[in-house]
Amino acid sequence: MNYFQIENDAIIAGLFLTILAGLFFSSDSTNIFWKKLYGIVPPLLFCYLLPGFLNSYHFINGEASGLYSFATKYLLPASLILLLSTANLKAIFGLGNKALIIFFTGSIGIIIGGPIALSAVSLFSDTFKIAAHDAGYWKGLVTITGSWIGGSSSQLALKEIYGCTEELFVIILVIDALVSNLWTALLFYGAGITHKIDAWLGADATLIEDVKKNILKYKETKDKPADLKDLSFILGIGFGGTALAHACSGFISKLFLPHRDWLISHGLEPFSSQFLWLILLSTSIGILLSFTKVRKMEKLGSTDFATLFIYFLIMTIGMRLDLFNLGANIGLLAVAVIWMLIHIISMFIAAKIIKAPFFFVAVGSQANIGGVATAPAVAAAFHPSLAPVGVLLAVLSHVIGTYAGIISAWLMRFVD
Repeated sequence: MNYFQIENDAIIAGLFLTILAGLFFSSDSTNIFWKKLYGIVPPLLFCYLLPGFLNSYHFINGEASGLYSFATKYLLPASLILLLSTANLKAIFGLGNKALIIFFTGSIGIIIGGPIALSAVSLFSDTFKIAAHDAGYWKGLVTITGSWIGGSSSQLALKEIYGCTEELFVIILVIDALVSNLWTALLFYGAGITHKIDAWLGADATLIEDVKKNILKYKETKDKPADLKDLSFILGIGFGGTALAHACSGFISKLFLPHRDWLISHGLEPFSSQFLWLILLSTSIGILLSFTKVRKMEKLGSTDFATLFIYFLIMTIGMRLDLFNLGANIGLLAVAVIWMLIHIISMFIAAKIIKAPFFFVAVGSQANIGGVATAPAVAAAFHPSLAPVGVLLAVLSHVIGTYAGIISAWLMRFVD
């Protein structure tokens, strides 16, 4: 027992926010040490491991804290609403058919790639197959679908919906970071030889110029500093929408309870869960708001609020982790590698068929795999003016992330 254990949630919350401030400042630093460190271990993983360290050495008691429940019930749905309400769907569809075809091909590759990869590894290893069934590996793997398509918000939502354990989740986070970062590095290399790849694909590179003309219109206004009215509006939209989602989710979930046995038999048990409907309704509310003037909140910093909520939620999840119960899993790594290869191959086949430029493959893939953090960077590697393409496609991945994860989970349950 640690006699210095912190039991007051107000103190723990303050400590977590202080750690977050340090992570944000250091990750934005030009210092070579921090750049190299975060190039190896992303800040997101630190948000998970540092609270896990405090819990493992009993400086805090994650199971006894109420912060986790608060963050999942309020901060997660609020972050989904704020992120999705800023989606400029009109600009996204203005990218053109080829860009969207490649993007959605990559998404489909992720949705079906997970179940295929899980089945393939289980077929060649009886030991892995038994372990996967007993430990419920699919509950962790489905969070990769959320991470790769919808980003951290969808990943965390799927973790809660399907009940992935903390020990499995941290292994998944490490595997996710390893495989996705390796692919991102290869994409940056590909940007330097794009002409050779386009020649192999038989692509019409002039399409990129058309995209430039259309896409740059989405940055028509500059960001402006938010005042008190703006900040209260952002929080009102986020938590007001969350309140509405809570009210409706309880009612809808009760309608499904009498059919619970049928849902279980068809692998649809989560639809009787209030939390699933809370996430689906929050996602839908955000999408609907994106068609209104609320979308302009992005210029006021609504996405920064959403990101802060997500990172704080990750810390409350990490505080329930026991680092002494972790272990490596080669089988899960093999699943992730095969899964990524299915995603990559499907996109190149589609690009070859429709003669799409490698730029659409690279940015479409990174919008799925890396999200708003890295997709613009990959797009800018082709040309700085193309960075907004990465932003828009990454936002589209946020829109479909949770829905895609639910479909992938349904498929994985039958494989398991």
